[in-house]
Amino acid sequence: MNASAPLDHLQAFRNGVYHCFDHRSDALFNLFDAITVAGLVPSFAHLSLQGPFERGHGSLYAALTQGTLGAERVRALVGTTLNDDYPLVFAIDTSTWVRNDAETSPQRGYFYHPSRHSAGKPVVAGWSYSWVAQLGPVSSSWTAPLDVRRVAPGRTVHEIADEQVQHVMNLLPAGGASPLFVFDGGYDPVRLAKLKDADSVSVLVRVRRNRRFFFDATTRPGSQGGRPRIHGAKFLCADQTTWPAPHLEHLETTEQYGTVHVRAWTGLHVKTTQDTRPGSRHFKPTYSGTVLLLEVAKLPRETRQPQAFWLWWRGPGVPDLAMLWRAYTRRFDLEHTFRFCKQTLNWETPRLRHPEQADRWTLLVLLAFTQLRLAQPVVTDARLPWQRPQERGRLTPSRVRQGFIQLLVPLGSPACAPKPSGRSPGRPKGKCSGRAPRFPALKKTA
Repeated sequence: MNASAPLDHLQAFRNGVYHCFDHRSDALFNLFDAITVAGLVPSFAHLSLQGPFERGHGSLYAALTQGTLGAERVRALVGTTLNDDYPLVFAIDTSTWVRNDAETSPQRGYFYHPSRHSAGKPVVAGWSYSWVAQLGPVSSSWTAPLDVRRVAPGRTVHEIADEQVQHVMNLLPAGGASPLFVFDGGYDPVRLAKLKDADSVSVLVRVRRNRRFFFDATTRPGSQGGRPRIHGAKFLCADQTTWPAPHLEHLETTEQYGTVHVRAWTGLHVKTTQDTRPGSRHFKPTYSGTVLLLEVAKLPRETRQPQAFWLWWRGPGVPDLAMLWRAYTRRFDLEHTFRFCKQTLNWETPRLRHPEQADRWTLLVLLAFTQLRLAQPVVTDARLPWQRPQERGRLTPSRVRQGFIQLLVPLGSPACAPKPSGRSPGRPKGKCSGRAPRFPALKKTA
């Protein structure tokens, strides 16, 4: 590959970003560059002090309140950065923008939060966003986010996930391999089995340790009449006596996790309690899949004892256990992306009132992270004195952000320079300017 190809790709991406902006396009592009190079700032106004932002702090707020951008154009542009070197493995998960004190902000919801509590419960008020990202071949701090959408009140995470799966399918070439979408706990296997593209994609989701499954029913010999059976033998994840011999099994030894043991049972489904068809004589549909039990000997950081994970897979063909357990462990790379967006790209720093402004800001953060990802092959490591040197292609997102400012001069900016402030050119000075004084002097009386 030509050495200038990544730089040309980055330049084309920046030009595409500028064409995604409509009103206040120059201020939005300056803000887009300021997000990329600023790092963590104490307040939103401090972004106006960054070098790429050539305007005053008033334009900073006007960019979010009055600026407009095409969300579909942004998604289409980010979709062109799909990494061909990565496998077709995608993670979908939600992250909450906490807004507990914003009582006047509309469309807030109550969502689970792993570390923050409200009234003693891990529930916070705010805006929840669903992210979909392409995962790399090995675990790292890099992912390739392709889309982010807000979970509005009245909608569920499964509906948003269905839209994002369709969006990813539109980006992939027709007739290619079946992609795999990985979900963490909180998603229902039955709802995921009802996706519009469920027959052409594979789904892997974590389930509870006390989940109950049923084998597909088999015809009993000699049975006559009566209603046919729907559920077969019971399979309890918490009761080992209900486990038959696994249908598939995989065993290997790795450096990070030690001995990895995966067992799988095919032809299992859960009871469906919802049936949208009218009438009560219809059989409730069942969606068969494969239940996996993942056990590892140790964790990369031995801070606690490893626990067994139960997973549910559904897709075309036969499941590849060696690929599935690696795909689920790489799903945690998306958590690194969430932390980087919040702690470095200032995703939660602005105190915005309206959700439309939050959506606009979130798309800017998505574009900034994508810009750093495209700059990784060409950026020079600008390490701090106490940091160890790293190779150019192995830089972390934080190290790429430190050296990205050196690329702004050769890349340039498609945004127009701001108008000069102060007295306009050609305007006369002094008392002959023709402008009446704002506070005329009082006449002296004799």
